[in-house]
Amino acid sequence: MKDFVPYLQFNGNAKAAMTFYRKVLGGEFTGYSTYGEIPGGEKMPADDQEKFIHIALTTPNGHRIMATDKVSGMGMDPVAGNNLHICILTESAEEADLVFEGLSDGGAIMMPMNKTFWGDYFGMCTDRFGIHWMISHESNK
Repeated sequence: MKDFVPYLQFNGNAKAAMTFYRKVLGGEFTGYSTYGEIPGGEKMPADDQEKFIHIALTTPNGHRIMATDKVSGMGMDPVAGNNLHICILTESAEEADLVFEGLSDGGAIMMPMNKTFWGDYFGMCTDRFGIHWMISHESNK
């Protein structure tokens, strides 16, 4: 495995939260995009288009924190206790499949492993203990 990364979910204030974390922890935003920038995003409500589908903060020592905003129609509302996922970055798609199969066994698949519009091989599940996981093999973009 390459890395473990905390992935936080917010109710529309991901930018404010991540700006706060940058102020406290230092570092730079190393990737971000809004829902309005993704394929089909122009069809979303204007308020949702401005929210972040992804924002990443890399601290001065190289650690990352990633986050997203929940938008209407997405399902589960983020509240303390369900607004954190652990993202595992794998060395290969095969490793991603093995990790995903293991973690989802006896749990629930939220998003099957698949190639995404942003280019990564990605899936989400909740394990049998209620912990939320994101499994990702980052492609060379």
